[in-house]
Amino acid sequence: MTLKTVEWKDNSVIMIDQTKLPNILEYVTYRDYNQIADAIRTLVVRGAPAIGVSGAFGLALAALQSSATEKNELISFLENARKILFETRPTAVNLAWGLEKIMQVANQADTVDDIRTKVVATAKKMAQEDVQINMEMGKNGSELFNDNDTIMTHCNAGALATVGYGTALGVIRATKDSGKNIKVIATETRPVQQGSRLTAFELKHDGIDVSLIPDTAVGYTMANDLVNKIVVGADRILRTGHVYNKIGTYQVATMAKQHNIPFYVAAPLSTFDMESNPEDVIIEQRKASEVTGVGENRTAPDDINVINPAFDITPPELIAGIITEKGVAKPPFEESIKKLF
Repeated sequence: MTLKTVEWKDNSVIMIDQTKLPNILEYVTYRDYNQIADAIRTLVVRGAPAIGVSGAFGLALAALQSSATEKNELISFLENARKILFETRPTAVNLAWGLEKIMQVANQADTVDDIRTKVVATAKKMAQEDVQINMEMGKNGSELFNDNDTIMTHCNAGALATVGYGTALGVIRATKDSGKNIKVIATETRPVQQGSRLTAFELKHDGIDVSLIPDTAVGYTMANDLVNKIVVGADRILRTGHVYNKIGTYQVATMAKQHNIPFYVAAPLSTFDMESNPEDVIIEQRKASEVTGVGENRTAPDDINVINPAFDITPPELIAGIITEKGVAKPPFEESIKKLF
């Protein structure tokens, strides 16, 4: 059974605390939307689809928390909660999508009780649909991979990045489940080590053959024919086919092009941003301490300048295909992405 990252139980939200992995598999329970905002901000929960559903659950908690007796009073409380939740991670588009969907339901409901009932039901449905969507995506993606392929992945786009099953790792799971023999090479993904802490943990947990490499060994691995295909997740995909994903993805894609290795992206349609242009997207900058040390141990001189972007942009010309629950978009992406919608 794959890990369940986030779920709604007894009017509270239960999450795996991903900051404790791989050493401790610990579940935390939240009953306040501010706690959810904090959990998203501090990476207790991460991965675009998981953040989208967590945001929706956060608004569901807010609806239950509010003592409002009038509709406009409750909507105003939810709008404030939406703002606090949205500001936690500006680059991942699923968060805005999840919050927007809940606000639409709230605005269309008639009474305060109606809002509370419908908001909770919608958030729970979004969580169920996330797993279903990932399974469909996995099936579509598995057709691109062959028996005895070694697949590289960067960061964590598995069950831990979604409600369950995963996007890029969902494709890997579905490929294995279809009877093909595959191996995985996971990058460590500095500076927060989502590859070594989460991807390696998750694949090992599910009995999938995984080897870990330092980020700096991506070129070596490709040059020595140790990998046939690459699949990563995404935090935002534009209508042009530009992909925003964990920092380092662009380097992996560039080297893949150099070595003629197909580079695929797996993401649900909720990750697509059909409005923005590349220059409109804010790249989240994270705190310096992620780079200047590991845990409590400092590995850099005091007062050193740090540039720590959480994401980079991979241009469409480096991408062989974008795997979604509705099919695989192939270049030219402007046309194929439009067809998916």
